[in-house]
Amino acid sequence: MDGTTAIPGYDDTDTERWATEPDKRPGRTAFQRDRARVLHSAALRRLAGKTQVVTPGTRNPAWDASPRTRLTHSLECAQVGRELGAALGCDPDLVEAACLSHDMGHPPFGHNGEQALNDFAKDCGGFEGNAQSLRLLTRIEPKRFVTDPATGEPVSVGLNLTRAALDAATKYPWPRGENPDDPDSPKFGVYDDDLPVFEWVRAGAPAHRKCFEAQVMDWSDDVAYSVHDFEDGIHAGHIEPAMLLSAPERAGIWTVAIGRYVPEDTDPQELSDALDRLVAQDWWPDGYDGSAVAQARLKDATSQLIGRFCLAAEGATRQTHGTGRLTRYAAELVVPRETRNECAVLKAVADRYVMQRAEQEALRADQRVILAELAEALTLRAPEGLDPQFRALFEAAPDDRARKRVIIDHIASLTDASASLAAF
Repeated sequence: MDGTTAIPGYDDTDTERWATEPDKRPGRTAFQRDRARVLHSAALRRLAGKTQVVTPGTRNPAWDASPRTRLTHSLECAQVGRELGAALGCDPDLVEAACLSHDMGHPPFGHNGEQALNDFAKDCGGFEGNAQSLRLLTRIEPKRFVTDPATGEPVSVGLNLTRAALDAATKYPWPRGENPDDPDSPKFGVYDDDLPVFEWVRAGAPAHRKCFEAQVMDWSDDVAYSVHDFEDGIHAGHIEPAMLLSAPERAGIWTVAIGRYVPEDTDPQELSDALDRLVAQDWWPDGYDGSAVAQARLKDATSQLIGRFCLAAEGATRQTHGTGRLTRYAAELVVPRETRNECAVLKAVADRYVMQRAEQEALRADQRVILAELAEALTLRAPEGLDPQFRALFEAAPDDRARKRVIIDHIASLTDASASLAAF
């Protein structure tokens, strides 16, 4: 067992690390160590400079909005996940570590940057933020090194988290093209280069199945970003709750939601019913005007929504699996369809009224140019322009494919601001 403290519901296999190491401070659990390593990592701190929905450093001059970043989103996701996981019998430190680390691999400019890097990486395995998170946790973030027996050189094992922590942070437990429901899906959790550690993490796990803690993390992610993006949109003046009563506006929201946030065969009436249920609540944030009273009402609505979504999942899961401790592969998280539809409606509202604004699309186009030009420039002059960590990896890379992956790793590590500066 890693450390001296047993963890109810988990065994030695769950707390094993890729590279065995002693505990420097006995008395902590293995998952407390995992949480501390993620919390103190440079990769987590860099998320403060990476886009969630609105680019960091921009603001609405009329509303003084302070938009979420990837870091604040990750912290909020961690708070939601810790409480939901604990209520269901998961180790709270394990779920919090997974929530904190789930977005670490996301590049500058959010999902827009992810698409740009995927275009650049199409001939060397593609780019996916979740696969990049695993790569970062197990290889890139410098915390622990081991000696390569073949060369005698030090080799990074990243944060060297436990098997259970890495599994809990894995939202898509399959390589590219192996999604069991949709082989053409762009979502995957591991690059070919990282299959050895992925296979170690997944030893004994059912193929393609997310562990229970990863399911809690995934739902906590959905809850946090749907509710907070909705809150940010109202606070910034882009969403007016009263307009959600308009039939034409609703039709536009359903168009965004169906296929993107709910299955293609979803009846729009289901979404209408979901929004009606939310609008009917006493705490629904009508008439927001930016005053202190309105801000407090909006914050209460945010808390009410998070509680509503989490309690629904907790209740449905307990009804299915009983009152025992639910961990690893002993259960599935159950989220009622009605609750998923309510969450999806909030996502679609933020998408339509915040992300699809004309000025945001113009900004995203500029960002894609920045990353394309940066990738081209580094391809021509690398190792010049690479940070020392990536310069060394580039020089040691065995072939062009591996060197290109190093360039991708370097770009993915940048913040929005540093990517913009590096391109000029």
